[in-house]
Amino acid sequence: MHIFEQISSLEEYLNSCREEGQNIALVPTMGGLHEGHLKLIEKAKKCSDVVVVSVFVNPTQFAANEDFEAYPKSLTEDKALLEAIKVDAMFIPLDNEIYPDGSSNDYDVGEMGKILCGISRPIHFNGVAQVVARLFDIVKPDYAVFGEKDYQQLLIIKSLVERQGIKTTIVSIPTVRDEDGLAMSTRNNYLSPEDRDNAPLFYQQLVDTKSAIQSGTDISRATEQAVDALNAVFDVEYTEVLNANNLTQITTSSSEIIIISAVKLGETRLIDNIVFRRSDV
Repeated sequence: MHIFEQISSLEEYLNSCREEGQNIALVPTMGGLHEGHLKLIEKAKKCSDVVVVSVFVNPTQFAANEDFEAYPKSLTEDKALLEAIKVDAMFIPLDNEIYPDGSSNDYDVGEMGKILCGISRPIHFNGVAQVVARLFDIVKPDYAVFGEKDYQQLLIIKSLVERQGIKTTIVSIPTVRDEDGLAMSTRNNYLSPEDRDNAPLFYQQLVDTKSAIQSGTDISRATEQAVDALNAVFDVEYTEVLNANNLTQITTSSSEIIIISAVKLGETRLIDNIVFRRSDV
């Protein structure tokens, strides 16, 4: 596996790959790699000849009161893991490589960045889009692979690519879960043993809400019931049932529905969702 800390050497390597007619896929991460990341990489390998995994804890997507300093860092373990699964290239840039002119707070992804997670984290998606656009500019990948757990982020990145005419195909994979249903996340490491035991109740409630809607319960009523049930265990930030294509209110023409939610369990913030076709209702 090639390991790059500087853009110039990475670009030289990738240009040589392109000269050999090879396609390139990028898997952007913030490290703390787990099985969910491995599934992203597995998908990237199927899409392309060369896989680049970036590890960069992006400061522009964290607010002052968030966990930027405490975010789990396991670079030695991450390197060993990527070596073991034969990733082609690992990109570990310093801040001044990604933001040579300093980071900017004026990157704006529009209205979709202001709803759901964007209400409690108003700068988050602007920062995500900023770093993803920068990584795309550096790597120029043919494909980039993201998980559907971060569904709002996924739609924002798809919009970014379309709006800026970026020649990268966005590929997504379904949420990867532990055996008990909890969506895999680096931040799950923050959970106490007791909270980890309770955490699967989050996804189970989303499953129950889907079943209620499919059984004919009015969507607004099913949402209210979900919030009440979740509040017994979690602090609910939001729970919404929306059009999965654009995160707007459901209309008669909405073909796919998403149940999407964010909660806190102790000090740990969890997000999750379920997407299903309206024809299933």
